[in-house]
Amino acid sequence: MLLTIDVGNTNIKLGIYDGDELHRIIKISTDSHKTADEIAVELYTLFQVYSVDAFSIDGCIICSVVPRITQRLKAAVKSVTGIDALIVGPGIKTGVNICIEDPATLGADLVVAGAAAQAMFDGPCIVISMGTATAMFAIDKNRRMLGGTIAPGVSISLDALTAHGALLPSIELKAPANIIGKNTDDSIRSGVVLGTACMIDGMIDKFEEELGCKCSVVATGGIAPMIVDSCCHDIVLKDELILEGLRIIYAKNS
Repeated sequence: MLLTIDVGNTNIKLGIYDGDELHRIIKISTDSHKTADEIAVELYTLFQVYSVDAFSIDGCIICSVVPRITQRLKAAVKSVTGIDALIVGPGIKTGVNICIEDPATLGADLVVAGAAAQAMFDGPCIVISMGTATAMFAIDKNRRMLGGTIAPGVSISLDALTAHGALLPSIELKAPANIIGKNTDDSIRSGVVLGTACMIDGMIDKFEEELGCKCSVVATGGIAPMIVDSCCHDIVLKDELILEGLRIIYAKNS
């Protein structure tokens, strides 16, 4: 079995593959202060809880946007499974032709998402990743990753708004029934949720205008279902996009 690990700023998502089939997803919070031993104990405990035989895992690949925790996580995986994990970075074959000014600056999560999107679509596509940031990037008909845009994520925008607005309350994040809010809470929801959806719709239009063609669109991230449901464009939801990209990249390097 293959253990795929997606390290985000908020959560670490572990995907366990049996061949091409995603057998289980496990999520833990990202804590860059934990030692390798503490992470190992957490991994071992989770494997016990979900009846995962650590010694049946014969491969592991890690994608991380939190450098401080990456090597500790690799050491923890080694302790629990005996496997030396691959880390997505320089020297790893991804199959993604990155055509930005400095490819080394592109986040590993976006590279991995690009590898998965290439496998999903034959033609040009736009990939949207909704996490701490809302990132969008384009892959053209020649399967080149051209670059994209980065905006504050939905949760960050909401936190900033309520933190700096003395009279604005903290609210539960959900889509409002109407765009014209009748109270403060729904007005904030409209601005944050529907405003993000409008931004994404507008950016898709701008991407397609610049590329000169229609594109397939795929979105991933915990907040994506709420936002995509409010968008006008046809957007494929793929929560496990990065885990699937890790599986694809591991196969290229094993």
